[in-house]
Amino acid sequence: MTQLNFEQMRLAMVESQLRTTAVNDPRVIAAMGSVPREQFVPGECAAIAYIDRAIRLEGNRALNPPMATGRLLTEARPQPTDRALVVGSATGYGAALLAQLVSSVVALEEDPALLRIARAAGLPSHVTIVEGVLKAGWKKQAPYDLILIDGAVEYVPQPIIDQLADGGRLAAGIIDNGVTRLSIGRRSGKGFGLVAFADAEAVPLPGFSRPRSFTF
Repeated sequence: MTQLNFEQMRLAMVESQLRTTAVNDPRVIAAMGSVPREQFVPGECAAIAYIDRAIRLEGNRALNPPMATGRLLTEARPQPTDRALVVGSATGYGAALLAQLVSSVVALEEDPALLRIARAAGLPSHVTIVEGVLKAGWKKQAPYDLILIDGAVEYVPQPIIDQLADGGRLAAGIIDNGVTRLSIGRRSGKGFGLVAFADAEAVPLPGFSRPRSFTF
């Protein structure tokens, strides 16, 4: 597989998977059209890096389909001055995209094998890779103007909401009765609300099962 092949596949992804599914922010399209997705998947998966499905990674994790990533970034409306946090950054693809769209990115991951891949990927200097429990977020560099939960979760833990700046946005796939709904949330003062905008495949992140109520 040559670099030209990958460039052609990247262009095909943009034209057939992004532009046709309401990924219409020119900056998001430019980022996804330039970041080499094949560098963020296992070597044996490089040839299918641009398929319209999730790609399996180490530790029973996966990379979101391009459409899900593109829709989440589009609805999050990243700004050049934003300070962003990626929760569940895995091999670093989402962080690499955001690095082209915002001023700084904290990429949070808890799986050591995925962290090794991300650190070897040569992410820009304004991306800080950190290791920690995903559902706890990364308080040390909060508040954030934008938080991307790079996968599907049953709920957004309060510690992550608390790390949003007033007026900040959060993008995630929310699992609702077995259906993943891509959603955008905003914080206003002490309030926070999520609104779903599309149903789409997104890969579940570990540790985000909704707490079960006690019953007799």
